[in-house]
Amino acid sequence: MMRSPASWDSESDWRVHALCVGEDPELFFPVTETDAATARARAVCRRCPVLRPCRDWAVRHGETDGVWGATTASQRRAIRRAILLDR
Repeated sequence: MMRSPASWDSESDWRVHALCVGEDPELFFPVTETDAATARARAVCRRCPVLRPCRDWAVRHGETDGVWGATTASQRRAIRRAILLDR
């Protein structure tokens, strides 16, 4: 039985619930960052119960490659810039 997101108790615990587990990692790390290249990975992410913790982790840790939480590297850079501007 899968626990609800509210019961997850550690920052890294979200990873065991990710839908990308078992998928081909190359799907999430395409050679180019085009919409066509990232579409399948982002579709997996949008169905994932841990989309938000995954995206938040990637933003906080400065992940510069791949699709994390349905975001590309350039989208995460924009999020980080927006966060810095809000401070």
